[in-house]
Amino acid sequence: MRILWTIIISICCAEFTISYKPVVLLHGILSGSDSMSILKYEIEKNHPGTKVYNCDEFGGWFSLENAWKQVVQIKEYVQNISSNHPEGIHLIGYSQGGLLARAVIQSTPDHNIKKFISLSSPQAGQYGTSFLHLIFPDLAAKTAFELFYSKVGQHTSVGNYWNDPKKQELYYKYSVFLPYINNEIESSNSTFFKEALTKLEKLVLVGGPDDGVITPWESSHFGYFNESLEVVPVMKRDIYIEDKIGLKELNEQKKLIRITRDKVTHLMWHVVPSVIKEVILPYLD
Repeated sequence: MRILWTIIISICCAEFTISYKPVVLLHGILSGSDSMSILKYEIEKNHPGTKVYNCDEFGGWFSLENAWKQVVQIKEYVQNISSNHPEGIHLIGYSQGGLLARAVIQSTPDHNIKKFISLSSPQAGQYGTSFLHLIFPDLAAKTAFELFYSKVGQHTSVGNYWNDPKKQELYYKYSVFLPYINNEIESSNSTFFKEALTKLEKLVLVGGPDDGVITPWESSHFGYFNESLEVVPVMKRDIYIEDKIGLKELNEQKKLIRITRDKVTHLMWHVVPSVIKEVILPYLD
């Protein structure tokens, strides 16, 4: 009788055990997997049994390499993990890593990524040099186009998503990355760039006004400057109105989540436990 009750209790407990999907983390610019270790720890602590993969591809200075080169290699890394988890995985990309992670998703039509969390990432581009002074000390936003909108500049990841609102003609002429994954320039890949993103169960966009690095901070939500440097929110931009990459479709299906938090700087999103518990953990079920 005791054995029977033990079996019954074990079965009941198993039914109520939460099984979390594996999570892949992708670091930001000029850093590596070590920068994501606190986030990894918090996920594992609060969601016991979660398998967390902390990607160390293109760490440090290698994070400045061409965005497409990085996407190809990171895509292979993610696909190898996905193949071992047919039930699906979640993907979290921080800062530049969030933009690269999105490109990985969009260029993988048969992916099994369920939820993607873009953590303070320049999804609509960057027009600010707060984080560039370590690399280009004398670079100013208004003249950066001279470097980034050139063949040399397009060998850098930053150049690939530099989006000068006053130099849009040059942006479309020279940029080989951002206008393509945003389907601002149509290509042979445009259809599955959109279809792959709409396969997600949830697209979570995280950012805030005190970020201090992503410029404008609304880029983390796909909002961006117009030519007058006024920020146009995502739902008033062509990328949403014309549903170029599926943001409108995801929103109408209640799969698009935009999170705004003030008093959180760029270097806090992935290292402050209270922030992690509020803006990340609830979406990793």
